[in-house]
Amino acid sequence: MKKTTRILLTALLLCGAQALYACSSNAITTPPDTSALARWQAGATVSAEAVEAFGGVDKCFAADPIPDGVWARMQGKTYKENPYIGRDDLRHVRALHWDYDGQIHLGEMVCNKLIADRLVRILRQLYDARYPIQRMLLPDVYGADDETQMRANNSSCFCYRAVAGTKVLSKHARGLAVDINTLYNPYYKDRADGTRYVQPATAAQYCDRTGDFPYKIDHHDLCYRLFREAGFEWGGDWRTCKDFQHFELKE
Repeated sequence: MKKTTRILLTALLLCGAQALYACSSNAITTPPDTSALARWQAGATVSAEAVEAFGGVDKCFAADPIPDGVWARMQGKTYKENPYIGRDDLRHVRALHWDYDGQIHLGEMVCNKLIADRLVRILRQLYDARYPIQRMLLPDVYGADDETQMRANNSSCFCYRAVAGTKVLSKHARGLAVDINTLYNPYYKDRADGTRYVQPATAAQYCDRTGDFPYKIDHHDLCYRLFREAGFEWGGDWRTCKDFQHFELKE
């Protein structure tokens, strides 16, 4: 091989090696985007690398006093002036959750301070088990309209409202009830006239619990077991109606 040819080959190999090193170096040193985590942009999809860069999974699970921005969003929607519960009685929960497609999302709930630590612990256990929860947004995103957020399969806790069809305050009005994967785990009640009332109205097919479908909660489900162990009762066990999405603190 001529000397000139050897020099050219060596130069090409060195250039290739340098280019490969540069690409590899950039891939390693470019930090993941953690902006959604820093703002806690609920509903955003994040990577495991971004979570780690943000400070790790532990930093992503917490229950804190209601931030001013969250409190402002709640006014006239999930929160209405009342004599029973105020801002100091509530906590803002931050949590990661997996969806059915294996993506990580940022979630948030508002709950009563009496259950805040238990709720954070349950959500962390569900995350560690990769238990799928499709959405975890405050109901204020849906104008605090229960039917709308249930159709979106949203999971939530606090909303100052009455039990559907009554004037009796719901456990949600005190932040003591949690609804999980609401579209696939509906509420229903069979009326005396033979008709069935279903919430959300689009979930009639999921009232039949013999089928196999995503996000289904039953007695074999991890979500069911964790809430029951933490002192909650399940609406799926009620006799006069069924509320498969619903876990409320037993008092």
